[in-house]
Amino acid sequence: MEMVKFKIDGIELEVPKGTTVLEAARKIGIEIPTLCYLKDVNNPASCRACLVEVGPRLIASCALVAENNMDVKTNTPKVREARKTVIKLLLSNHKRECTTCIRSENCELQRLAKELNIRDVEYEGERTKGIADYSSTSVVRDQEKCVLCGRCISTCGNIQSVHAIGWARRGFETNVTPAYSRPLADTVCVNCGQCIIACPVGALHEKENIKDVWKALNDKDKYVVVQTAPAVRVAIGEEFGLPMGTRVTGKMAAALRKLGFDKVFDTDFAADLTIMEEGTELLKRLNTGKNLPLMTSCCPGWVKFVEHQYPDMIDNLSTCKSPHQMEGALIKSYFAQKMGIDPKNIVVVSIMPCVAKKFEEQREELSCDGLSDVDYVLTTRELAQMIKEAGIDFVNLSDEEFDNPFGESTGAAVIFGATGGVAEAALRTIFELLAGKELETVDYTAVRGLEDIKEAVIELPDGRKINAAVAHGLSNARKVLEMVKNGEKHFDFIEVMACPGGCVNGGGQPIVNAKVREKIDVRLERAKGIYREDKDLPLRKSHKNPYIKKLYEEFLKEPNSEVSHKYLHTHYVKREKY
Repeated sequence: MEMVKFKIDGIELEVPKGTTVLEAARKIGIEIPTLCYLKDVNNPASCRACLVEVGPRLIASCALVAENNMDVKTNTPKVREARKTVIKLLLSNHKRECTTCIRSENCELQRLAKELNIRDVEYEGERTKGIADYSSTSVVRDQEKCVLCGRCISTCGNIQSVHAIGWARRGFETNVTPAYSRPLADTVCVNCGQCIIACPVGALHEKENIKDVWKALNDKDKYVVVQTAPAVRVAIGEEFGLPMGTRVTGKMAAALRKLGFDKVFDTDFAADLTIMEEGTELLKRLNTGKNLPLMTSCCPGWVKFVEHQYPDMIDNLSTCKSPHQMEGALIKSYFAQKMGIDPKNIVVVSIMPCVAKKFEEQREELSCDGLSDVDYVLTTRELAQMIKEAGIDFVNLSDEEFDNPFGESTGAAVIFGATGGVAEAALRTIFELLAGKELETVDYTAVRGLEDIKEAVIELPDGRKINAAVAHGLSNARKVLEMVKNGEKHFDFIEVMACPGGCVNGGGQPIVNAKVREKIDVRLERAKGIYREDKDLPLRKSHKNPYIKKLYEEFLKEPNSEVSHKYLHTHYVKREKY
């Protein structure tokens, strides 16, 4: 490997050729401020916050490649004044409503202003005008807070290959917008929310439903039920200062009960149910050879991506609803009957790591008997905000259990929160049901991990082989589908999560600033918590869940039955690509 020798602030160092000055500086503990830069995602050198001095010139260090004999200075009066000026100019065109902004105290522009000791902004003049776009069910765009860093564009285009937004106009009129300035709801946006967690400020955020849920909780005529997804329990603790990946399952259940929910259920129960339904569906398709590969359907961002980009493959999607929609349907049918409650008076609230679930719960296809399966979706961030509003001391709460009949789950359900988890959970059950005996090991490590695309061949007890693929991030999903369409690969089963790393890195999870993301792989740390919970649970296979068995005995009869199809299955629609 060719090496380069140069100096940063008088320190001599040697780095591989192609290393940027920013990367080199951070390796030796020299902090250079950044705003537009996002490791492995965005490197446009547009904000100029990372200026350094090389000879007489000031150059953006994020795009400056180190060269032999280069002498870089990062802390001269000229550099400090230039950085201050850059941030002041950004602030002069920014809607500075910091105390009421959704990103207050977690805003990278706010943090930079504080670090650079900016106390006033003398550049006052005309500001960019824009109308906030509330058209989407999931994502709100506030153009007046945009700092034109381009992170959202790079994320949507390069990481997700969706290209719902891009640059428009020039100079002072430059803005980030969907094509032809159309509302976001009228685009190919899949509502994954990855743009939100990439945004350094409050220009992008989820459409809040906190007020709706408070109103329901305060309505004495409503029976309000909550369910929470597997990935939430390893992330919400971060909002209260706990280390990344800390499991707070019991504290979360306790907090939800204190908020006033009538029942606190676990979406993990329905994840077990999904495995029973989807596993049976896969075996049926393997027997008939029709509509293979079977593609998972628990991620609404991925489903909408297929509807827009690959409508000819809609029939390959599993007909199973996502777990929280399944559970919502059962709460308003099976549970309502058992409790003697009019389902019209039941309000189902889902706590999700995802903003695409907000779009999903409003789909007409996801309802039964004239009632929506789920009424409101709150992100992990929204739940944390409600807990703070209520003055609950989350960290010191004693652990509590979920309520039954939808509170018991297995390790197979928990791992739904990480990429590869659905595939692994399905394989645990399919293999054992066909073998008719206990598996010696339940860890299918071939489908775990953060490789872009993972492939595995699983030999079933009857001699058949399942060719499985796992992809996370929609650009990787696109590669898999193109391989299938071009005949390059044959797969029987494809699991896709729209968000890189899976639900643990969902668009509704706690936002981690760019500096931390450089040092810690958020996806990996949260996934560790998921797999620890799986290991610690007494049951690790979906078909072993006693409440799942009881549900089939009392209500559903068997997987893929007529009753199951009424409440647990759905269909999809073709959507325009442009």
